[in-house]
Amino acid sequence: MTLYLSMAAFALASSITPGPVNIVALSSGAQFGFHASLRHVTGATLGFTLLLVLVGLGLHEVLTHWPGLTTAIFWAGVAFLLYMAYQLAADNGQLGQGNRQKEPSYWYGALLQWLNPKAWLASIASMGAFVGEGEMRLLWQFALIYFVICYASVACWAYAGAMLSSLLKSTRNVQRFNRLMALLLAASACYLLAEGV
Repeated sequence: MTLYLSMAAFALASSITPGPVNIVALSSGAQFGFHASLRHVTGATLGFTLLLVLVGLGLHEVLTHWPGLTTAIFWAGVAFLLYMAYQLAADNGQLGQGNRQKEPSYWYGALLQWLNPKAWLASIASMGAFVGEGEMRLLWQFALIYFVICYASVACWAYAGAMLSSLLKSTRNVQRFNRLMALLLAASACYLLAEGV
């Protein structure tokens, strides 16, 4: 039982803390509401769980042999974060006027996890800590625990964003909020650059 509690604690600590996926969930909840944001939450959770399982099945071995692939994922992730920051900063703040195409999607959430260096680090670290022997039963149990906690954590951020939506009635407030979210995403990208270089 102690092992499962440790797994759950690790999953919670890495899932609930601020990061690109949670910032996007917060922004999405504020702009599109909680229910629409569940697509992002579901995609991000499924994307991360798939990454976690593949790392557990040996993807980290491939990355060890081909470090250029790790570098490419890192730079693609930073570029994607900066692109999202630009999109948010450039948004005109007009809710409900042609923005339907910008609503969160399953694929966007999943892609964000695969381009999120934090997700890669959490996957590799957790597999080393909890499934170091490669035991398949532990891998699947850990993936299930992580799935539930990751879903609940990202959903909390989307819900918090939805609660903020009452403050975003004016275009000016939406623009300010989007720019704050853009700044946080850009800061995440800069932090990753500082740590990765």
